Amino acid sequence: MTKKLSPATYLPLLGLSIPGLSQADFLTDSQATLESRNFYFSRDFRSDTSTQSKREEWAQGFILRAQSGYTDGPLKFGLDAIAMIGVKLDSSPDRTGTGLLPKHGDGRAADEFSTLAPTAKVKYSATELKIGGLTPTLPLLAANYSRLVPQVFNGALLTLNDIPNLTATLGRVEKVKARDSSNFEDMTITSMSGAFSGSASSSGMDYMGLDYKVGSAWVLSAHHAQLDDIYRRNYLGLQYNLPIGNGQAFSELRYFDAESDGRAVAGEVDNRTLSTNFGYKFGAHTISGGYQKSRGDSAYAYLAGSDTYLFSEMLVSTFGMENERAWHARYDLNFAGYGIPGLSFTARYVRGDQVDPEKISGRKAVNLRRLNEDGTEWERSTDITYVVQSGPLKDFSIRWRNATYRSSYTDSADENRLILSYLIKF
Repeated sequence: MTKKLSPATYLPLLGLSIPGLSQADFLTDSQATLESRNFYFSRDFRSDTSTQSKREEWAQGFILRAQSGYTDGPLKFGLDAIAMIGVKLDSSPDRTGTGLLPKHGDGRAADEFSTLAPTAKVKYSATELKIGGLTPTLPLLAANYSRLVPQVFNGALLTLNDIPNLTATLGRVEKVKARDSSNFEDMTITSMSGAFSGSASSSGMDYMGLDYKVGSAWVLSAHHAQLDDIYRRNYLGLQYNLPIGNGQAFSELRYFDAESDGRAVAGEVDNRTLSTNFGYKFGAHTISGGYQKSRGDSAYAYLAGSDTYLFSEMLVSTFGMENERAWHARYDLNFAGYGIPGLSFTARYVRGDQVDPEKISGRKAVNLRRLNEDGTEWERSTDITYVVQSGPLKDFSIRWRNATYRSSYTDSADENRLILSYLIKF
């Protein structure tokens, strides 16, 4: 078992002499879920020249999420926690690196790993402070749950909702537990195929954000994040929804602006990316797509292991390389409209070009530089999910995710993920 490190660093700040823990609201409003998650992952790089031609592992995970209610009084206190256990079912040194399991120094995957992340919470009116383990879904700080267990950050996050239609967020995070780790460690940047130094670490990230809802149709957003000595990022967002005919039209613009911060230990960060999405939902069908463009002297910059918040992000590629242009299309079908509730299907396709290979590592990128050519890539994926709606297996789900990826600047890949999940609510 790998070493465990609890993110309880911040809890003593509250003293944990929380009044009224035995009061009814704290107990009766409590809830918990236990998820059993069986995960098979296979990514074949379709290459005879790679140091590792395939990543393939199978693991079993258990995720317990517990949330207390709040004590009585103007200043309310509570306590949440998330506990995670991962167990190896199949792996070998030549197939590790899937993101499901930690890897030891000898190249072998850990037999098991676990983490406990408690979170103290304080609420006054509509303002809430959380200190400890955090799994935010913010534009510039989005915890990832695409593997066996979720990514968890350690820090403090204040959310203010006292002004109607306005949500303000302030926070500081200093450590992160990766999806395939028990330990909370320093945060770093995604390397983007060698464009940045993925080994460079930061002492923490400061965060602030505003989201304002205008009527029932518009949402305006402005967020800022500073990853100490690595980057500063700004985000502007615009969402719009409009009923048209028998359906719902929707559109969203996301603009990211990033530059180096302090000592710039991960290398130069200079990127501006516009990511757009337009769609229409009618009955059981949703069709959407959009355009994305990256500009500047570096690739898109974001926290290692986290979600990018780009509409182009797929199973294998994020389509956020330096100067890259991408087009994406998506189709969703909910079979409940055809009498099969719980069954859903998604098909996606993204194509990217104009990739500047100057800072990309690898044989293919070297060849592109020699020929003075830009890189290209494309990926198509399908996602089929079925969730049992009733009976003793209610909330049991099976999900198959498949992707085909081809690139002129890095290894191509064929990928499959099979996820069996069973959720028990307490």
